[in-house]
Amino acid sequence: MIVRILLCLSIIIAGLALRRFGFGVGLPAFVVKYGGSLLWGTMVFFLVAIAAPGWSRWTVASIALAIAVAVELFRLVHTPWLDAFRLTTAGALSLGRIFSAWNIVASPRAFCWAWRWIVVRC
Repeated sequence: MIVRILLCLSIIIAGLALRRFGFGVGLPAFVVKYGGSLLWGTMVFFLVAIAAPGWSRWTVASIALAIAVAVELFRLVHTPWLDAFRLTTAGALSLGRIFSAWNIVASPRAFCWAWRWIVVRC
């Protein structure tokens, strides 16, 4: 359990660093954008795995995928208060700002990467 928590925290730090410093160190926009999306999906997987340590990896992956797809689809909903929240750092990090179908494609890839970490190391 502690390993999963530390990995999740490391993933959060890596995602924040990638978004904050990625362009500054010369990384292409594709790496910064989709690297962040992959890390976000991996974080969701680990948060579900931490919250329900007894669940099978398939169940964790299914729940994490449902959460990731729901968050992505929720980006299509616009209200003044929700759009104002999305403009904050917390809103951008938790809900994102702009819908992208590619993020739905990135999430299962992130779960495969996270799955490997859980199977091999946790």
